[in-house]
Amino acid sequence: MDQRIAEVERNTLETQIKIKINLDGVGNASFVTGVPFLDHMLDQIARHGLIDMNIVAHGDLVIDAHHTVEDIGITLGQAIAKAMGDKKGIVRYGHSYVPLDEALSRVVVDFSGRPGLVYDVKFPRATIGSFDVDLFKEFFQGFVNHAGVSLHIDNLKGVNAHHIAETIFKAMGRALRMAMAADPRMAGIMPSTKGSL
Repeated sequence: MDQRIAEVERNTLETQIKIKINLDGVGNASFVTGVPFLDHMLDQIARHGLIDMNIVAHGDLVIDAHHTVEDIGITLGQAIAKAMGDKKGIVRYGHSYVPLDEALSRVVVDFSGRPGLVYDVKFPRATIGSFDVDLFKEFFQGFVNHAGVSLHIDNLKGVNAHHIAETIFKAMGRALRMAMAADPRMAGIMPSTKGSL
């Protein structure tokens, strides 16, 4: 399998974002987004997905974090799609259950080429610090639309909003890691009866 590295820039009137990723990394990551709690969550994806990730984002945070969070999701989806290439030889499907104290979440992903998000998460409060929890869904919607994946996210248990969020993002990293992994029995083969993804 070729080296799976990508660099993507997205520039709009609302945000300017640059992302570099290595899907076969060790989880090294750096973030300059202006949204500290999102940085903490992105770090969970990188570390648990073993994805080297560098994200620099400048957004209209004077308004709120919506555009920045959503556009980082979009750009990360673009970067992963670019780095994945034709997807020959990958496992394709990934899933993970991750607990943190009382919280438990499940994430299931399919690199199907068809964007779809099923998001069943109810947070016990509207914010974590100053972060609006509604923005998590916007992040994941932007991600799936541009990564071309089907993504199911379910929070199964939890009372602490921080714990719930952290289990979701850790499970996301683990599910991506499984789905993107090379399957030695599928070397050079498209994991689809259609012949393309």
